[in-house]
Amino acid sequence: MEDIARAAGVSTATVSRALNKPDSVSGELRRKVTSKVRELGYVPSGAARALASNRTFTVGAVVPTLNNAIFAASIEAFEETLSKNGYTLLVTVSNYDPTHEVEQIRRLLEREVDALMLVGLDHHDDAWRLVERSGCPTVAIWGHAKNPAIPCLGFDNASAAAHAIDHLVELGHRRIGMVAGISDGNDRARARRRGVERALKRHGLPVDAGLFTERPYSHNDGRAGFAEVMDRNDPPTAIMCGNDVLAMGVLFEARDRGIAVPAELSVIGFDNLPITEQLSPALTTIQVPSVAIGTASANAIVAHLADGSPIHSQTFDAPFVLRGTTRAVP
Repeated sequence: MEDIARAAGVSTATVSRALNKPDSVSGELRRKVTSKVRELGYVPSGAARALASNRTFTVGAVVPTLNNAIFAASIEAFEETLSKNGYTLLVTVSNYDPTHEVEQIRRLLEREVDALMLVGLDHHDDAWRLVERSGCPTVAIWGHAKNPAIPCLGFDNASAAAHAIDHLVELGHRRIGMVAGISDGNDRARARRRGVERALKRHGLPVDAGLFTERPYSHNDGRAGFAEVMDRNDPPTAIMCGNDVLAMGVLFEARDRGIAVPAELSVIGFDNLPITEQLSPALTTIQVPSVAIGTASANAIVAHLADGSPIHSQTFDAPFVLRGTTRAVP
């Protein structure tokens, strides 16, 4: 800092104000200081800043995967909002492994992050204990519950899936199958399957276990799930999928088997990935408000860290997106 002050012809106090409270100095002084900062390659000490302020200005996030654009979109919006407010985001990936997630939470807490963001409300007991004992402000995204253990900014997965089933029933479908995500340890996947089953019962339709299968989120698993459900003597006329990745696998397998969509089979996804609009036919799906959730959760964390504002749970809409993969039952 002394080097910067000497080069800019100002005091070290002015340098400190220009870097930490830029609005407290004139524009000319601020430009002079930042010019010398760039010229000399000065990087403030994060450790010293953390000691002085008792904050690290970092936020940790644990996500199941970045191999799905829907999670990447939330993280990008989350990071962009944090960055605008002077925070750095540390991202880790659990790969849907609850034990690995516990270790990641522990490491983020060891780095004394100012806040944590987790996906969903299904977590190992050890993860909940770490969060509770640390006192670190923590939010969950994507999930939905009436009385969540921590503030949750998400949407009602069950209701969104049920709305899709209502659409299929209106089209005359009576045998409806599902290629769901793995529900164990995943409250979002479990809620989507529950929403489908409840909607079928509400319409007086049977919930045939043989028409339901759970698969990991990949195109090949979507293909395998399609084969399992369709290789029956009485296959369904419509398939609801746990997400768009599985739905695309279903569409690929249907194409290779010569099954016309939607003439012979209706298919619905969940997420509204950008690519689904470009498919032929375009995929009927459910819009997940990933960007809105990422932005809102970051804003809530920033406000809480700034002045202690309470972080409240928020419920977002997940609208049904009608496209070309559904039609009246043959």
